[in-house]
Amino acid sequence: MRKQSCYQALQKGLVQFLTPQVWKQAHQAWRRHHSPSRWTLKPLVWVLLHMAWCCGDSQEERFATARAVYVAAHQRDRRPGETLTGFLQALADLPLPVLRALAKGVRDQIGERFVDALRINGWLPMACDGTRLECPRSEELQRRLDEAGKPDSAPMVYLTALVLLPLGLPWSWRWGKGTANELDHLQRLLPTLPECTLIVGDPFYIGYYLYEAIVRAQAGFLMRMSSRACLYLTKEVPLERFREGLVYYWPQHMRDQGKPPIRARLLRIRGKKGDVWLLTNILDRQQLSRSTAAQLYRWRWRNEGMFRHYKRLLKKMKLYSRKVASVHREAEGSLLALQLLLAIAATAPQGCRHVRSSGDSPRRVLLGIRGEQSALLRTLGPRQFQTYRRMLAVVRDAVRQRKRGKVRQPWPRRKEHKPPKPPKLRVLTIALKRRMAKLLKAA
Repeated sequence: MRKQSCYQALQKGLVQFLTPQVWKQAHQAWRRHHSPSRWTLKPLVWVLLHMAWCCGDSQEERFATARAVYVAAHQRDRRPGETLTGFLQALADLPLPVLRALAKGVRDQIGERFVDALRINGWLPMACDGTRLECPRSEELQRRLDEAGKPDSAPMVYLTALVLLPLGLPWSWRWGKGTANELDHLQRLLPTLPECTLIVGDPFYIGYYLYEAIVRAQAGFLMRMSSRACLYLTKEVPLERFREGLVYYWPQHMRDQGKPPIRARLLRIRGKKGDVWLLTNILDRQQLSRSTAAQLYRWRWRNEGMFRHYKRLLKKMKLYSRKVASVHREAEGSLLALQLLLAIAATAPQGCRHVRSSGDSPRRVLLGIRGEQSALLRTLGPRQFQTYRRMLAVVRDAVRQRKRGKVRQPWPRRKEHKPPKPPKLRVLTIALKRRMAKLLKAA
């Protein structure tokens, strides 16, 4: 009874999102083309999730604890393998569509619980941002992932994530090399959006093709502008007197291709450190006022908070895996673990609207999961606990035998941050007005 009660306590929050239907979708995507193994889908996924949640200074120590937790919670199931090498090999053979099917199932469950309550005037605010994660300097990763940005930097992967506002809960994400483009990632994530989604972004998300794709997806955007953007007015207005108005985003290379301008509304939000210029395709002030737009952009910082939880709370400043296939699966599994963790923390009674409906902090939820893991470890039988102790002893007492001498790697220097400047406002000439009217009529 004690084992069953510990298992039920650990599953209490997870069963809301990892429903039998979600597991069914993952099994439908599971296609095994290799010989029978002790690592089937269920132990692979659970050990991968527990490795992201449990304590440990190394990948080997986390694996030993996560495997022991799984064994304690599934006493009647077949025991998985005992070596990290076997687990990583089975994980590399796991098709990525399986993990993506799990993420899609969890996303559907999150949508049923939170989407309707978070809408503001019919629009669902969702922020988009990206970050880089460092990888080990293994020969394969340095060859395949390339150098990202600064000279002498370690191999990196790029993560672009859509986050529900104001919860800071990850909705969908996409991985790429360290040199990947956030704008391309966002365009590929548009099919995952619910209807009437308002995407909030920083000054990096400036591009005609991006805005065109968002409008074509029947979504909205609220992007901060910088001096990289050139916006056109129908009549001249002094920059210091501008507050809000209709503008046209029409870059020169789009005019040369015969593309029509994008009609949008430019908002100027006063701030203590500097003014914030926001561009949106929602022209109706009743649907999106200046005060609401300012609040939504302030909520965008919770996207950065999500990255902080991922890097600091789950200790993913640097990934462990040294192979490309393992990096992909470790990244997908750990982000799925973060999504489940934040979804449990965000679960609150119905009726909470437009506030951070968090029943508990992510850190306290993680500590609760680790407490249940410790309780499950105490329910192991004598032989099972002895196996767990032996695995930990091997990990902690192991001495790595170097095959070659140490190589001192140079480290890149950080650059000072400069705030974005206001966008360039120009007046449409008579020729451009005629050309715009002709293109809009044709469109």
